[in-house]
Amino acid sequence: MANPTVLIESLPTREREKGHENGRAKGSDFSELSRRITDAGLLRRRPLYYTLRFGAVALALGGGVAAFLTLGNSWSQLLVAVALAVVFGQLGLAAHDLAHRQVFSRRRPSETGGLLVANLLLGMSYGWWMNKHTRHHANPNHEGKDPDVSPDILVWSRRQASKAEGLPRFVGKHQAALFFPLLTLEGLNLSFSSFRALRSPSMKRPVLEGTLLVAHFVLYFGGLFTVLSPGKALAFIAVHQGLFGIYLGSVFAPNHKGMPMIEEGTRLDFLRRQVLTSRNVRGGVLVDAFMGGLNYQIEHHLFPSMPTPALGRAQVITERYCAELGVPYCQTGLLASHREALRHLRSVGQPLRDAR
Repeated sequence: MANPTVLIESLPTREREKGHENGRAKGSDFSELSRRITDAGLLRRRPLYYTLRFGAVALALGGGVAAFLTLGNSWSQLLVAVALAVVFGQLGLAAHDLAHRQVFSRRRPSETGGLLVANLLLGMSYGWWMNKHTRHHANPNHEGKDPDVSPDILVWSRRQASKAEGLPRFVGKHQAALFFPLLTLEGLNLSFSSFRALRSPSMKRPVLEGTLLVAHFVLYFGGLFTVLSPGKALAFIAVHQGLFGIYLGSVFAPNHKGMPMIEEGTRLDFLRRQVLTSRNVRGGVLVDAFMGGLNYQIEHHLFPSMPTPALGRAQVITERYCAELGVPYCQTGLLASHREALRHLRSVGQPLRDAR
């Protein structure tokens, strides 16, 4: 099957625009896929599934807290830190599903659940993340519109590399090697960005979100420094936050990194924009649980409100439909997806290494 990067880059801008306009004139390709997905009943809410899943995460969190209080001032707490890093990763996935209304169809319960899970339990602003993630979904891998590929520290295209200055220019030279070490800071970065966003005009409930964030860190740091000595508490934070960041990065990085970057002026219809910039990850039940269904990234981007347990069936329908249309559909294993992402990071950083 054709490489999606080659497919996009081989079309001149006018041809891409023409195809886009013709597609709209004769009817959206996505509308036919949507009809097939709806007829299969895959957009129905799954309350039992989410009750069991969220219940299991709540039990795991409660067990981690109980173990922490039982062990006391012991270096064995580092094992608890490892376990809670996984639990926090699962909480992040729960917040993601709530934000997309996969759990509840109505806005209010989705927002209430999202605020409690994201702000209070994770220490991450639900409102800030929602704004950022919504823009990502609208224009995945678009250099000028997707905040997830902004050149803050890493560069995601050679165009960005050619313009990089300061820290992105320094890091970009070796960003493939530095990618996982940098992920250890991702949990702290999410919290820092959340507090900074409280002053943003786009924040709808800054007082409520700020109060919940402060409550999280009062409980988090208060509990750590009350039960543990300062040295053990700092070690706990390093292990817990570091592994939490790596977990999140390992879930989200395979989905788009290394897939085609969309430049300004490129026009693609909704289906192609989502499919060509996304990558699915195979792996069975274990990968499904580890990634919370985000391994079906193509289907998730096409149908963001689809409940997690329906994504597997949707994948079969979507892949077959893309084959009918001749639209490249990318799917690979977990390790291979990371290799592709790291290979891309190394490739786009090449101009910076050559400029020494």
